[in-house]
Amino acid sequence: MFKHVLLFFLVMFMIGTDTFLISPLLPELQAEFGVRTALAGWMLGAYTLGSAVFALIAGPLSDGWNRRTVLSCGLLAFSVSTFLCGFADSFWTMCLFRLAAGISAAFTAPQVWASIPSVMPPARIAKTMGVAYAGLAASQAFGVPIGSWLATGGWPVPFWTIGASSLALAVLAYRQLPDIRPAAAVGRIAIFSRYQPLVRSAKARGGFLAYLLLHLGGGAAFAFAGKWLSDRFGLTVGQIGIAMLFLGLGNMLGSTVSAAASRRFGAAGTVYAGMALLIVLYAVLPRFPQLPQATFCYFIIFAVLGVLFPIVMGALTSLDPALRGTISSLANATMNGANTLGAWVAGLLYVELGGYMPLGWFASASLALSLAVFAASGVFGRRQAQTDRPYQA
Repeated sequence: MFKHVLLFFLVMFMIGTDTFLISPLLPELQAEFGVRTALAGWMLGAYTLGSAVFALIAGPLSDGWNRRTVLSCGLLAFSVSTFLCGFADSFWTMCLFRLAAGISAAFTAPQVWASIPSVMPPARIAKTMGVAYAGLAASQAFGVPIGSWLATGGWPVPFWTIGASSLALAVLAYRQLPDIRPAAAVGRIAIFSRYQPLVRSAKARGGFLAYLLLHLGGGAAFAFAGKWLSDRFGLTVGQIGIAMLFLGLGNMLGSTVSAAASRRFGAAGTVYAGMALLIVLYAVLPRFPQLPQATFCYFIIFAVLGVLFPIVMGALTSLDPALRGTISSLANATMNGANTLGAWVAGLLYVELGGYMPLGWFASASLALSLAVFAASGVFGRRQAQTDRPYQA
């Protein structure tokens, strides 16, 4: 079972690193392709756009296919598209290859969350969820430094390195994972009809609304964190990167203890207590006068988020074990949509209302609403892991 846990960690780490890879390379790529600053952001946006949109299609499709095949082929396409980014000769070809990488990630990442309950013993599902999320958190902590270091050999080197590593992971996934086939009835359901059970379920509607509000608040606060650190404390880009490293480390730490916290306090108790703490922390964060205090508060916030997200994802994928791919993909699209909306709201609040304080209050209000909706929906009211069953061939 350890080999499966390691595989899931590495897949999420690789996808996460590729997601954040463009950030340190953006100035060099902008100069290389001679593109205006207003357009340069699309080298990042093309990836998230492809991932968010195609996640809604990839999930229902994957629920009717062998998950091992979907994961392996997704990694293969991800490898090729990322590798090709290193050969991009213009802004538009880079955007095209990044779009392809995002589409490939939309087919790949949800399979990790959907496969864990099928290949792991029930007692180890929560812990494996935490380890997989730790891979994503580790990419947030180390993705920017890794990309920057590899780019010293030329901006294409990071893309080639991640592409080659992802190809090795595709082979490893195909060899290590067992067949995870859907039930025959699932395979006959029309693609978008697979969303109907979720739409009809009050618990699912409430769960996804709460999940959207959770990411909306966190996304708004994070979007202008770097801007605030620069304006408030006069940090350079490099110093902001170091501060962000601590955020990623906190996120990774939280994800590694998520399963233990869930066992000790229960899923509901951990989520409700964690979100209550976040409501307070987001409200007081803008008031800290010194950088060490603000950085420590950020560290705690991201550690708590690291604890919460694997538990929430586990609860959502347990809503309907036959539709785990659909649920995981919908969660991914919800996250990307909430983060995009949060960034837009953050820009308005930061400029129009004068600084980071309104963002802190907005994040706190979003988390308070999320907590209320989670409690009302009953997502954590009854453990569903006992009813989960692996797919049968």
